[in-house]
Amino acid sequence: MKADYWNVGDDQVIEKTGKPLAHWDRVLRAFDAANRKSNDVVEHLQNDHGVPRYWARTLTTRFLRNAGA
Repeated sequence: MKADYWNVGDDQVIEKTGKPLAHWDRVLRAFDAANRKSNDVVEHLQNDHGVPRYWARTLTTRFLRNAGA
């Protein structure tokens, strides 16, 4: 797996999740993802938002890196 797999664009994310990156950033901020364990964030995206595991991990990693967490 590429070391920068979280470096994705809106087109990819919309294709796989149905929503753009800005939507997922809002979801993760509302969940207070920066202050939670990454596995809990991934689980939240999977269970509460129906995001496939790979994409839940990608979105979580991207968000946490951008948040400096």
